[in-house]
Amino acid sequence: METPIPLVDLKTQSAAIKQEVLERIGDVIDSAGYILGEQVSQFEQQFAQFCNAKHCVGLANGTDALHLALRALEIGPGDEVITVGNSFAATALAIHYSGATPILVDCDEEDFNIDVNQLESAITERTRAIIPVHLYGHPAPMPQIMELASRHNLRVIEDAAQAHGAEIDGKRIGSWGDVACFSFYPGKNLGAFGDGGAAVTNDPVLADKIELLRSYGQVRKNVHDRLGFNCRLDTVQAAVLLTKMQYIEQWTEARRQVASWYREALAGAEGVTLPPEKPNCRHVYHLFVIRHPQRDELLKFLAERQIYCGIHYPHPLSEAQPFEDCATVPLGLPVATRLASEIISLPMYPEMTRQDVSRVAEATKLAAQKDSILP
Repeated sequence: METPIPLVDLKTQSAAIKQEVLERIGDVIDSAGYILGEQVSQFEQQFAQFCNAKHCVGLANGTDALHLALRALEIGPGDEVITVGNSFAATALAIHYSGATPILVDCDEEDFNIDVNQLESAITERTRAIIPVHLYGHPAPMPQIMELASRHNLRVIEDAAQAHGAEIDGKRIGSWGDVACFSFYPGKNLGAFGDGGAAVTNDPVLADKIELLRSYGQVRKNVHDRLGFNCRLDTVQAAVLLTKMQYIEQWTEARRQVASWYREALAGAEGVTLPPEKPNCRHVYHLFVIRHPQRDELLKFLAERQIYCGIHYPHPLSEAQPFEDCATVPLGLPVATRLASEIISLPMYPEMTRQDVSRVAEATKLAAQKDSILP
């Protein structure tokens, strides 16, 4: 039996940097600076530079980053926030946490990101912000979104949880909107050894507000300036992330190479639609998502051959219980609904070899043939 190919391989990458990580964690133990220790501020400085932004606030996870960004922008009950309907639930949940109402817009069929042609019709007198999601690592159309937001006096919060290092015309994701929110969940392109997140901004006032909100609203110990939360990035995870920052560009280019191998190997495969990469964009391939009309059969066929894939995501947000009452634009999110039955995430991680990619591609092409087991 052939060696399994997982959707994501965290063990190989972690083993390669294990000693470096242990040394940095040892420094944390020696200093006993477990909460907001010096490694947190070091990571914040480095990650802000990585995003070509001025400020970074380390947080407990990406959902907290979205929630606190909304709070810092004074968005709450009575307000509406527009986001895309085919994201992970955390995006819309954060809007609910703030007390605002999510408005779900359909996605573009080509790149899976929010359909800018539908955005303006979703704006009402209650709309306060737009949260575009840079899905799968491909940037959302930020120039058009920023222009629309400017005309309507709306704030823009980038959900960049899957887009560390992505770019549009050489401008990094994380430096377009009022604030950008990142996740460092272990499977992300830059992942901690547990939960972690950050908010990145060029606005010092906004950065100060988020920093205040992450630690009980304290201006100093036991002096609470406002309602706050406990959403800090812990120092051990910052030490892990500092280690990984040394390799993030190398790993990103490896992902892009894997994507290139996939494109070459799957070119012309029957029924397979490959993900786009628009010419002015740097796609960082958090996921490599193809489409096939018999997705479920393809998923089963590959699993039987020890090739493990995923579905990101199996249904539009409007079909999830917390969002069943949310307005959708257009009604029912027809594109997102159709794509949800076709998308399949192939294995994607920096350590994949060309042989791995060839094996996945050959199995995919075999399954897609007219005389295969697929209907």
